[in-house]
Amino acid sequence: MTHRRWFTPWLLAGPAVLWLVAFNLWPAANTVILSFTNAKPLGGGHFTGLDNYERALNDEQLADALVNSIVYLAVCLPLLTLLPLLLALLVERKLPGITFFRTAFYTPVVASAVVVALIWGWVLDDRGLLNGLLGQFGLTDRPVSFLTDRWLLLFSAIALTTWKGLGYYMVIYLSALGNVGRELHEAAAVDGASALRRFWHVTVPGVRPTMLLVSVLISVSALRVFSELYVLSNGTGGPGGRDMSVVMLIQMYSRGFSGHIGYASALSLLLFVITIGPMLLLARLGRKAA
Repeated sequence: MTHRRWFTPWLLAGPAVLWLVAFNLWPAANTVILSFTNAKPLGGGHFTGLDNYERALNDEQLADALVNSIVYLAVCLPLLTLLPLLLALLVERKLPGITFFRTAFYTPVVASAVVVALIWGWVLDDRGLLNGLLGQFGLTDRPVSFLTDRWLLLFSAIALTTWKGLGYYMVIYLSALGNVGRELHEAAAVDGASALRRFWHVTVPGVRPTMLLVSVLISVSALRVFSELYVLSNGTGGPGGRDMSVVMLIQMYSRGFSGHIGYASALSLLLFVITIGPMLLLARLGRKAA
């Protein structure tokens, strides 16, 4: 009987532990090992020490990808932290037909990122809807290069990410706003506080932990951006590959029979370290605010 009690928890936890080791821990450990080799898809690879990391320090394409990823993060973070909160404040009111607007704002979230990027590609193309409207109203005399100019392509992808993420983070904020006491707003209103002051001194402190969580999620997603830039640039990474994100660069080096698996693994580890940085900074800011 005692033996059965000792064995039962391990029997129940065994499949989950095997899954964790096979699909999480082992791939992570294997990536670390490969980052110190010159492994290729059809080759065994040999230990090369820190060669891959030295190569990364002198890689101009990686520098461009890092700049793109950091710009992506710097613009997406404030936009997707504040805009969904304002949107949640608008749709939290119990008005006739408000459910329709909540559903409409959430609809882009359930759509595939690739499908959304394809639709935006048709809109932003030189012969697309937006350029057609700009020309029809006489605002431009030639098509704007939304998808072929380095920075316009990057900011087009940022606009796509912001549009698609609004509904997702809005739902998170709606849950948080439900925990902000309505009596606090009423007391502040009685004291003569304006709507802006109530937002800043009542709403923001009430949802601050959620804002921190949203900021962390946005930071991780922005640094891992792939589909938006890949589809909008037709897989080229923009003019001369200068709009490539770090994830796109890793994908480029790891795919195909001539892929540099070892170098791609080293870039993956560098991306992991870069991603951890903003998370630690946001956690520190959260502790200070608390």
